[in-house]
Amino acid sequence: MGRISIILRRPPYGTVDASEAIRHALGGMTEDLEVTMLLIDGGVHAARKGQDVSETKYLNAGDGIQDCMDMGVAVYADEASLQREQIGKENIIEGVTVASGLEIAAMIGKTDTTLVF
Repeated sequence: MGRISIILRRPPYGTVDASEAIRHALGGMTEDLEVTMLLIDGGVHAARKGQDVSETKYLNAGDGIQDCMDMGVAVYADEASLQREQIGKENIIEGVTVASGLEIAAMIGKTDTTLVF
């Protein structure tokens, strides 16, 4: 089984990056890959609880993150990014693990391929 890291660095709305990161993560699971999604910088906003996109044309990134976890994707949010973006740990989706930069670097080092969005 191959291992892939998917890094989401951009906020979930305004670009296709979050949607593409989620799509690739789900696709990796259907190909029997071990998928790790790493939310860094503005990407941590994808893990916020209670996202309301009803007034927009966007799909809910939080629902996509939950779908990933339901399929077996390990999802991590960078602790320093959460602090910079002023998102408390209590405000992220249950099941997303908060990790330090060193822990995230170690995870990336164990994968065969890394995609950055």
